[in-house]
Amino acid sequence: MPVITCIDDLKRLHKRRTPKMFYDYAESGSYSEQTFRENTSDFAQIRLRQKVAVDMSGRSTESTMVGQKVAMPVALAPVGLTGMQRADGEIKAARAAAKFGVPFTLSTMSICSIEDVAEATQAPFWFQIYTLNDDKFNRDVLNRARAAGCSALVITVDLQILGQRHKDLKNGLTAPPKFTLPVLMDLATKWQWGLEMLGTKRRFFGNIVGHVEGVSNPSSLSTWTAEKFDPTLNWDKIKKLMDMWGGKVILKGILDVEDAEMAASVGADAIVVSNHGGRQLDGALSSIRVLPEIVSAVGNKTEVWLDSGIRSGQDVLKALALGAKGTMIGRAFVYGLGAMGEPGVTKALEVIQKELDISMALCGERNVHDLKRENLLIPQGFLNAYS
Repeated sequence: MPVITCIDDLKRLHKRRTPKMFYDYAESGSYSEQTFRENTSDFAQIRLRQKVAVDMSGRSTESTMVGQKVAMPVALAPVGLTGMQRADGEIKAARAAAKFGVPFTLSTMSICSIEDVAEATQAPFWFQIYTLNDDKFNRDVLNRARAAGCSALVITVDLQILGQRHKDLKNGLTAPPKFTLPVLMDLATKWQWGLEMLGTKRRFFGNIVGHVEGVSNPSSLSTWTAEKFDPTLNWDKIKKLMDMWGGKVILKGILDVEDAEMAASVGADAIVVSNHGGRQLDGALSSIRVLPEIVSAVGNKTEVWLDSGIRSGQDVLKALALGAKGTMIGRAFVYGLGAMGEPGVTKALEVIQKELDISMALCGERNVHDLKRENLLIPQGFLNAYS
């Protein structure tokens, strides 16, 4: 195993070992990718306040997220096509998360099905659903998630229509990939990925194929998806979907204070401040920049988490110090998965936890619950630069 010291080490291996279309699927944003870039560059503007001569013993990164004990306040976010980053990718990521003690969220657009992940793992996981206009599919898939023991539902609310990602169009993204000449030339250099894919039966969207009439190939899936995303979504429909589930609900994709207040009013157990990793509205603000005002507005009514831009334990620390009760990571664990499979996801989590632990100590804190605004040095005007 190569020496891995940071998430960027895993990212480099991921790029080397995964077909270009699937690496690009993870490592891209919509349109000009401004928001995608600023999700990380805005984190970098925030500095940490060092403290010395404090007792650093007995440190703990343990916390809870929607009542679930976690080894650190980090959950694996729902990522579509994870099973194309590595064969059986969702299963491998879920196993790594369970062993480490953090939640895993399965995407509706996963390669491995709900049943596949439930059969291959023991710890309960979370399930993510889009706001679709197909009540029958919604009821059926939620019943399947309930039967699989999923302990919380993550509703993605910022994908009524799909933001354009140029790289996906240029690469001709499909799952499984179409064997065009450029794809074949790329796959020739990714032989380990290919051998693993030949050894699994899971190469298509397991939560949809076999569960939706008339969907049997990439073309029919694209047609179904285009028809089922609901551009007429409103808060009444979100509440209906929440009631249909009847358990713990996390609403992901909130960037606006008014939306956060509505999410709290409909009874969300947690909301995730997120811009979909910069993959939807290009030109939107970074998640870390808008986090404090949302925490101020609804932090006493519901748990507020942050997603988009986290690449280190220091990023987690900064989010917690600005009031987040939890965080979600997507690309950071996908890099690990694409680089080394299940051990790579574990390594990504180990890297983040170690960075969080050491940085917290050097800031003079021993427990993640004690992190606060005073642990940070923030540029003048950073939090109110836009109006």
